[in-house]
Amino acid sequence: MKWHILSLVLIAGIAQTSLAQSVRNATGIVVDAQRNLPLSGAHVLVLQGNEGVVTNSNGLFTLKLYPGEDTLIVRYPGFTTQRVPVQPDTMRIELIFEVGLDTVAVVTPETYEETYQIIRNERSLSRTPHVKRQLQPEHWNTEDYSPITENGERDALVSPLSTFSIDVDRASYSNVRRFLMNGQLPQADAVRVEEMINYFQYDYPVPGPDDPPFSVYTELADCPWNKERQLLHIGLQGKKAEREELPPSNLVFLMDVSGSMRDENKLPLAKQAIRLLVEQLKPEDRVAIAVYAGAAGLVLPSTPGTDKQAILNAIDKMEAGGSTAGGAGIQLAYQTAQEHFIDGGNNRVILTTDGDFNVGVSSDGGLTQLIEEKRKTGIFLSVLGFGMGNYKDNKLELLADKGNGNYAYIDNLEEAKKMFVEELPGTLYTIAKDVKIQLEFNPGVVRTYRLVGYENRLLNTEDFADDAKDAGELGAGHTVTALYELELAPARMGQADLRYQQMGLTKVARKGQELGFLQLRYKLPGEQESRLLATTIENRVAPPISDATADFRFAAAVAAFGMQLRHSPFNPKLGFSEIRRLAEEAIGSNPDGYRKEFLELVGRAERLIGE
Repeated sequence: MKWHILSLVLIAGIAQTSLAQSVRNATGIVVDAQRNLPLSGAHVLVLQGNEGVVTNSNGLFTLKLYPGEDTLIVRYPGFTTQRVPVQPDTMRIELIFEVGLDTVAVVTPETYEETYQIIRNERSLSRTPHVKRQLQPEHWNTEDYSPITENGERDALVSPLSTFSIDVDRASYSNVRRFLMNGQLPQADAVRVEEMINYFQYDYPVPGPDDPPFSVYTELADCPWNKERQLLHIGLQGKKAEREELPPSNLVFLMDVSGSMRDENKLPLAKQAIRLLVEQLKPEDRVAIAVYAGAAGLVLPSTPGTDKQAILNAIDKMEAGGSTAGGAGIQLAYQTAQEHFIDGGNNRVILTTDGDFNVGVSSDGGLTQLIEEKRKTGIFLSVLGFGMGNYKDNKLELLADKGNGNYAYIDNLEEAKKMFVEELPGTLYTIAKDVKIQLEFNPGVVRTYRLVGYENRLLNTEDFADDAKDAGELGAGHTVTALYELELAPARMGQADLRYQQMGLTKVARKGQELGFLQLRYKLPGEQESRLLATTIENRVAPPISDATADFRFAAAVAAFGMQLRHSPFNPKLGFSEIRRLAEEAIGSNPDGYRKEFLELVGRAERLIGE
């Protein structure tokens, strides 16, 4: 009898082992076929059984399969449902959008049952389908980017003046990096070329103690993506400051703790980033922490920098959950900053969010009006974006612009270190605000010009001298770079009442010794009237690109890379391999490693395109 029982046990054990050995995992990624973007929240089900999973924020899934289960059903609201044979390797499942269908879905994760309702008849070209979930709303891809129409060529005789605001934001570069590191090409409108260029620091002359807050540098060379054109490089270098020289800070961290922030690359990463900043605080600095979800609240009153542990403890206790009352949180943060305002100090609200405001004051108009009013009190707003899937880049960029602050996208802890450790003075301390650039081209030398990037920073000619017109801010030690693509022309005479077109004046310039006249307006942080800085740009013989400075060549390579990612018609010839070679030769000593990382991103894009 004992032998009989033992035999049954052995047989059962063998059967169980055999079954375990036959169980396997199916892994893959689900993407939008048209846009090449991951679909987070897509349902992957086993055709022969009841098992199923939901793709994560990167569109990835892993599903356990048992013997006989060899077909998957993959579905996502608004897309055609597919039956997919299981493959031994990681699968790439591309779903096709159903024209004319956009849906709201209510999902029960336990049974994967869905109820759909058509809510409009055509798909927006600027966003993925609008999907609203009852549970786990963070797992739907509703990323938003403002559309960009690239600057075209302008005739220097008809439109001699080019006017724009500076931009020190770097969010686009780190966001593009996030796409490429995840094996995807970015959406074209996620690529802002000026932010790609300005992600990097350049070695421009440093202004002296008695000089204006920034120096101005210009350089001319052949254009690498159009051999018949030249490239004008303009660089600003902000005064540098040691941390002990900086004024005290009154900071209010406004942290989004809504349900959409649960993912590891959202609130958990934001908490790590803020911890880095807290470690840099001086004794005279102050920090408060406000949070918002279904409602806003103050989790840490304004606390001196000497009590770092209390600040860190408050950060550690925060968890995500609830809806997103962003407007109420911003109001509370400004109120807290105002109550502890430091005259002559750095008074700033730092917002960490994915931008998914959906409760209270959430419209762009309502939020920007609120922020524009608050910035008049001397409290600036910096914005740190996190996550993917429901990221609202367009909203966050707008808030930072209106709040006289900077905008960054934090895709990993290294980016947080760059902002809050390596470049802390530039991140937090403004040395010049409302900085505007106006360049008048000499039509006797320049036939046409094109400003590379800065599409959403363009200003009207009259805005340059209008001190009520908002513009960008420059932080301590920051550099700003702008590029113009130029078509040169034989001498010609114009009749407009301008520097180069007024009869009988500036004869030296008419002979072609000046390429243009560069003017900059700026305000010191505590002032309301702008100051003027002006310089001429000599019409030098442009050297070949190989003889230009390393900074010139590297900035040109980054600009060309951005244009390639945008499928720009203005860069039809300089492909990824040529861009990589140009950048490789301009890396220099590269002590921080960011230029080498750029080469890796170019290589990833090249492999994705399949050049």
